[in-house]
Formats: sequence, structure tokens, C-alpha cells
Amino acid sequence: MQPMLPMEKYFGQFELVHAFYGAMPTGVSVSETGRIFVCFPKWGDDVQFTVTEIVEGELQPYPSLETNLVNVDNVTMSFVSVQSIVADGRGTLWVLDTGAPNFSEPIQGGAKLVAVDLSTNKIRRVYTFTEDVVLPTTYLNDVRLDFRVGRAGYAYITDSSSRGPGAIIVVDLENGNAFRRLNGAISTSPDPYFLPKVEGEILMNRNPDGSTSPFRLASDSLAISPDGKVLFYAPLTSRQLFSISTEALRDRRIQDMNLSQYVQYWGEKGASDGMITGVKGTVYAGDYENNSIRKILPNGSMETIAHDPRILWPDTFSIGPDQYLYVIVNQLHRQARFHYGRDMREKPYSLLRMRIDEFPALPFHNNLKRR
Repeated sequence: MQPMLPMEKYFGQFELVHAFYGAMPTGVSVSETGRIFVCFPKWGDDVQFTVTEIVEGELQPYPSLETNLVNVDNVTMSFVSVQSIVADGRGTLWVLDTGAPNFSEPIQGGAKLVAVDLSTNKIRRVYTFTEDVVLPTTYLNDVRLDFRVGRAGYAYITDSSSRGPGAIIVVDLENGNAFRRLNGAISTSPDPYFLPKVEGEILMNRNPDGSTSPFRLASDSLAISPDGKVLFYAPLTSRQLFSISTEALRDRRIQDMNLSQYVQYWGEKGASDGMITGVKGTVYAGDYENNSIRKILPNGSMETIAHDPRILWPDTFSIGPDQYLYVIVNQLHRQARFHYGRDMREKPYSLLRMRIDEFPALPFHNNLKRR
């Protein structure tokens, strides 16, 4: 009789919130009233709706079917290919539209940040970008907000380009003025020495013709401190965590070439896609190489809170008012572009959640009451 050999230990308690049998999701956000929104960028799957709400277990186009149908005559008021969605805790869903289906050059007017009123389910405002902000190589990836600065607040967006400079895009929500920061800086660029390994295999671009190339993606992961004063970020192809003062980001008197002096290095956190901040200042980050989720405390100490074979590429995180951490698991690394044209993904993709006993950090003066 063969002995039972020791095996890798897994831990972390998850619940399945929703199973996806259609297109691959990337983004999730849970509103202050518990509504759950999910987005599906157009990366080659048959995407019926790029933004949806889960209602009684079913996916419904949000805020309407019409908005999810690309209107070539008015692309600014319709969703093209949405990568990220963020409910701000005070009645607005912020929709980050790449305007770049299949990672194409962004369609003019298609790359935008859209504010949707959750009480009326209507678009309240659209922020578009000039050509010096959204470059031909830009891929708008994630967004964080802070309404405590400026007259209407600021948004911070990562450009996770695979072909051009990474950056953090700063948006004044009062007038829509936007500008690039840390453009092409080391901290927003792919780590040239990083070789990602997922499910025991090296992750790289593998084309149907047999050619290969390194997988490189710039600044992606994004989280903001509960007081809005610090922005945490990381390139997708890197294990390093960085932060910078949001005041320095907004201060255009600091030349971009000098801005890296304000960047702080937090060490290796693992290679992550999504990140989110809790009200206690905890940063939650995925580790897609190790099927894990990690938390980084304000003092810099790190702890793995979940390690599970079902965490096949933890993408976006959201913390709900129920003190659960929600995570999209989408097997991104199994896409055909990494396997010589063979799609290795297995449906369903999933939305999981685990109890963390921490409320979300909110982008306005309400965090102290929720500790």
C-alpha cells in the first residue's frame, strides 16, 4: 500500500457568489447598499454587455442595454470595452472605459471615465482625455477616487500599457483636467528581470505561429489609503509594491522627472493584479503566481490570508459593506495568447468572497466612524 505523501497546504474560507459561463470578467465592485456590479472587457470573448449588475443571480446590462451597445455616432455616451468599475460609497458607480477592444489603439472619445448615478441609473458625467494624456499605447486599467481634495475631488488611473510608457493619470473631477505622472518611471514600468510563473509554468506571450515574447505590463494594481494621502500601486509584471503621496502627484510644480524622489518602496508583495484598501489601512493584494491573497499592514508587515487552488488568477477586489472581500477569479493566464492560440480556460469563472472583518476605505470623510 502506497503511503499518503505530504501535500501543499491550502487555507482561507471562500464562498461562491456567482459563476460565469459566458465571457471572462475582470472587474467587480460592491456598492454601499450591497449591489454587485461586474465588467467584461472585450478581449475576444463574445461580450454581450461590458458592464452588468448581478440581480437575483442573473446578469443585467448596466445602466441600460443601450449604453452597452457601441454607438459609433456617439461613442462618448456608450461603453466600448470596460476594464474597471468602482462604486464610491456615496451613490455613484465610476466606469473606466479603455476604449480599446482587443488592446487596440484607444478609439478617439472612447477612452473615458464615466460617473453613473446609482439612484437613477443614469450617466451623470463623462470625462474624456486629450491625446497627450491617453496615448496611442495607453490601456486604462484601474481607478481610485478621493473627494476630500479640490472642489469636486480627484481620480487616479493606472496606464498599464504593454507597448508604451506606464503612468498614473491624475484627473481633476471639477473641470476634467487630466495629466500623466510618473510617465515611464521605473515604479510604473514592467520589471525587466521578472519572469512570471503561474501553475508551475512560465507565463509569456506564445503566438499561434510558434513565436514567443516576454509578457510585460506596466502599472496596474492600485489602492488608496483611508485618508486619501497615499496611493499604492504596482506594475502587473512585477512583485514590487510602491507608494507615493497624492499631494505630490497633484502638484504640477514638481516636474515629472523629479517625482520619483517622492516614491516609497514597500518590498515584495507578490505579483498582483487587483488591490484594495480597507478602512484600517490594510492593503489587500492578489498573488497570481501562488493562487493567494495577501494583506499588507500599515507598518509594512505582510501576511497571506488565503491560499487556494481555486484562486486561478485573482483579478479585481472589492470590499463590501458586509465586511467581505470580493474577488474575481478569471484564469487570465490560460488565455489563448499565452498558449500558442489554444484557449486553456475552464468555465465557469467565479466571483468569490471571504470574510475579513474590515469595512472598505471610503473616499470621503466617513472612515473614522467605521473603524
